[in-house]
Amino acid sequence: RLSTTTSVNDSGLLPYLQPTFEAKTGYKLEITSNGTGAAIKLGESGDADCLLVHSKSAEEEFVNSGFGVERIPFMYNYFVIVGPADDPAKVKDCATATDAFKAIANTEGAQFVSRGDNSGTHNAEKKIWQAAEIEPDGQDFYISAGAGMGACLNQANERGAYILTDKGTYLSMKENLDLELLLEKSDEMKNTYSVIAVNAEKHPDTNTDGANAFIQWITSQEALDLIAEYGKEEYGEALFYVLEK
Repeated sequence: RLSTTTSVNDSGLLPYLQPTFEAKTGYKLEITSNGTGAAIKLGESGDADCLLVHSKSAEEEFVNSGFGVERIPFMYNYFVIVGPADDPAKVKDCATATDAFKAIANTEGAQFVSRGDNSGTHNAEKKIWQAAEIEPDGQDFYISAGAGMGACLNQANERGAYILTDKGTYLSMKENLDLELLLEKSDEMKNTYSVIAVNAEKHPDTNTDGANAFIQWITSQEALDLIAEYGKEEYGEALFYVLEK
């Protein structure tokens, strides 16, 4: 039972990897996809055997509280800011995400859609607002959706709004969106993914063998090569990058 984030599912990465994992190991992968906050809660309640998530502080808390065995980072991509083609806040001219958020907040008529769900993406967004010294909650420009990445991108598209998204999900949905990629690859937007086995000492019915089989496979050279290739044929670039060991 793998509890994971919407980004690795909505981007198509997990459905692409799943058949190879199952064929190689004989295990059946049961995937539940939520924002990182909700994904981690399934590990805490014993309703998952393994996590694949992307929020370092929340992951460390999960392990330090005894719910997880070890945090193993293995891949990353970038958060990006996408928005309307006319770009009223001039995000394209901004050097950093912090500058971009300030510009959005201060541009009349500009809107920003937030995940609002304590996901890894939402946590990253909150850090940027903090760096910008802006409290967006309750402000007219700020829409807290409380939904997954795909649903939020569709909502931003309908509203002609800005949004922080992982690049993989955006590229996988781009054909059906009128939103343009406006800012990417600033240091504050690196997005690292980790796997964590749920601790059987907390939940004795945890499928530890299955969790370990998934972790060993997803961090194996075979899986890392598949991850590094994913997206190149369809989108012209990789959606995820492998962390150097």
